Amino acid sequence: MKQIGIIGSGAMGAGIAQVAATSGHQVFLYDNNQTALDKAKLNLENTLKKLVEKQKYTAEIASEIFQRTHFINEIKEFKNCELVIEAIIENLNIKQTLFIDLESIVSADCILASNTSSLSITSIASACKKPGRVIGIHFFNPAPIMPLVEIIPAITTDAETTSEVKNLIDNWGKLTVLAKDTPGFIVNRVARSYYGESIRIYEEGIADFETIDWAMKTFGGFKMGPFELMDFIGNDINYKVTESVWEQFFYEPRFKPSLTQKRLYEAKWFGRKTGRGYFDYQNPTIKEIATDETTKQLGQYIFNRVLVMLINEAIDSLYLKVATKEDLDLAMTKGVNYPKGLLKWADDMGLHNVLTKLNDLYFEYAEDRYRPSVLLKQMVKEGKAFY
Repeated sequence: MKQIGIIGSGAMGAGIAQVAATSGHQVFLYDNNQTALDKAKLNLENTLKKLVEKQKYTAEIASEIFQRTHFINEIKEFKNCELVIEAIIENLNIKQTLFIDLESIVSADCILASNTSSLSITSIASACKKPGRVIGIHFFNPAPIMPLVEIIPAITTDAETTSEVKNLIDNWGKLTVLAKDTPGFIVNRVARSYYGESIRIYEEGIADFETIDWAMKTFGGFKMGPFELMDFIGNDINYKVTESVWEQFFYEPRFKPSLTQKRLYEAKWFGRKTGRGYFDYQNPTIKEIATDETTKQLGQYIFNRVLVMLINEAIDSLYLKVATKEDLDLAMTKGVNYPKGLLKWADDMGLHNVLTKLNDLYFEYAEDRYRPSVLLKQMVKEGKAFY
């Protein structure tokens, strides 16, 4: 492919454009907001300068990457593109309208892709005359740095489209995983428990935000605790993804959003970018966590409870054929930097121990959110492991 089109010049779209241009393509980055487009151009220029200063690129290579990136405000300039990736607002109607417009501009062979993190690729494709060329290509932010890309064919996507896209993104130096077109795909489905169960623990008054974050980092080895991570992602984005996944799963209790999350969204406490989220970044305070035996036991309880919920979701994703076990583990380690793959973690913990902890929670709460996956029960019964 010689020409690649990117729609949306925000952080994600601009990041994907940088990846494509670095891989040698002529890239056309479109936005109908000229201010946003100018900002993206300046940001790319500054990024490339820094990479030259760090001796990652020569000045000549950086100049070539910049020259291959074309900043456009006319969508008709996509006419010769062989692949167009949209990275715009998470709104199905807007995406469908965009894809209808694209079909009237691009060639019959041009692949149309969405970078959506949670919407149905099949629904987006349904608006097109040629749904077989529509596919999901989900990058993680920041796209030039994060290695993982989820490839999501719709049920209507041609096999040739999937193969061509996977080979292309592999050649860009990314680690690709294939995911079934289900809400949240792999990462945004499985990771719901990291946030949801942590908030539930807080709402029950078991521990505060700082203690829960400390527990997950200290006992689990996670680089960021759930609350600092939500503030980093943005509570507007995180809440909307949670809500979208929950609704698309026909209000499955495991994905139910919390009132705590909703109130932060309503207050516009989106996290770092607004100066306030679960933590106050304008007037930051550091809480010292006690290291007595009682606190350690509490931290171990928090970690175990969140971990078995994550593991259960990963196992259920395997049971429902969302992805292979290898891709499930790769997605969580490379997409959200988990210390190890959840299925590998389940083996290390002992599947019978995972099942026991889930059964204890299910008995205590009598809620469907804690029901163990059928596959987990089957594997324990048969004495099997994942690896």
